[in-house]
Amino acid sequence: MPLSAVRRRTSATVVSRRAVLVWAVALAAYATAVFNRSSLGVAGVEATDRFGINAAALATFSVAQLAVLAAMQIPVGVLLDRYGSRRLLLVGAALMATGQICFALATDVGMAVAGRMLVGLGDAMTFISVLRVVAVWFPGRRNPLLVQLTATFGQFGAVAGAVPLVAMLHWLGWSGTFLTAAGLTATVSLMVAAALRDNPRTVVTAPPPALAVVRRNLAAAWAHPGTRLGLWTHFVTSFSGGIFALLWGFPFLVQGQGLAPTAAATLITVMIVAGLLVGPGIAQLCARHPFHRSSLVLVLVGATATAWTVVLAWPGPAPRWLLVLLVLVLAVSGPGSMIAFDFARTFNPVHRIGSASGIVNVGGFVASIMIVLAIGVVLDLTGGGGPPTLDSFRWAFSVQYVLWAVGVVQVVRNRNAARRQVAADGAAPSGAGG
Repeated sequence: MPLSAVRRRTSATVVSRRAVLVWAVALAAYATAVFNRSSLGVAGVEATDRFGINAAALATFSVAQLAVLAAMQIPVGVLLDRYGSRRLLLVGAALMATGQICFALATDVGMAVAGRMLVGLGDAMTFISVLRVVAVWFPGRRNPLLVQLTATFGQFGAVAGAVPLVAMLHWLGWSGTFLTAAGLTATVSLMVAAALRDNPRTVVTAPPPALAVVRRNLAAAWAHPGTRLGLWTHFVTSFSGGIFALLWGFPFLVQGQGLAPTAAATLITVMIVAGLLVGPGIAQLCARHPFHRSSLVLVLVGATATAWTVVLAWPGPAPRWLLVLLVLVLAVSGPGSMIAFDFARTFNPVHRIGSASGIVNVGGFVASIMIVLAIGVVLDLTGGGGPPTLDSFRWAFSVQYVLWAVGVVQVVRNRNAARRQVAADGAAPSGAGG
């Protein structure tokens, strides 16, 4: 083999190994963000006792966190295109660590809500920053699988936020648990500072675009129906499993279904682990059948609504096997919502991926805010002033059907518009078509 060929091969191997290292560090940052995001999930019942609040007030913790997440997605996307992933990941980690410290030391609702808002602000800077790392460091053909793997392995943060967090609350107490979360976040930020770079050395980066260019990129991303298809895909697929793991699943299983806290946390863990297993399969389906991605979205939404219908209609507490089936179906919510970012990637050029991903990410968080708050309000209205009953949870979780109906209509509407746009352009982007 000629020496030049050996050098090219060695260089490609080094670049590949470095890309994997950069992705692994970015993935650790995302998993930490997921842990911080979901850390309230199994602590919800304890939070009601610590702060002396009802279900609607408890919902404000998650609503505040998710509202910041949703509001910051487009600004963060613009900042990402301008300043890169490394800076945003470092700032995000600092904000999340500060938020967890506030939450750990909070003795009143105001300080606790402020802490969750800081967690949400830092979280908002994380996932789409990692998506940009994948887009820049790896070839486009690997992008769908790596995005799914990022979302999948990132859920180990949610695994840590279930049974292990219950144990931490038992052994360390409220303050010790959330101070430990802050310390973990700070440690990961040091890894980001040491190892993560925005671009390979072989890539010549352009200077940050002017604000006028940023505004044009944002407008162009929104104008394309493929981006809006991604937004509504994220809206309709992510909220049911998301709010189950984030806040209301644990109280539903403990107070509504009568499970022990450890059993409820175990079921949430089963849900998360199942999501780890199905994520790569969904990525392969999207890669092999890109023109049927929206059909897959509709199938997943139908399966989720059907599973909830059976559980909510069951007379009395649902049997354990049915609850296992429910969490297995909900496990697909996270991987299914990643299809939305594949729409953003295939319908937009690389220079506006950050803006398009930010727009897409708004959909799921807006849906989650609406459903988290609605469930809390309905629980209080139907609970008679005491702890929520199974009938209260039935009424509360039925609110989901409204969001599914709206989301499905919008997915179909924007899918048709995206297909017309592709036909009008005369040539589809790689994998476009929906």
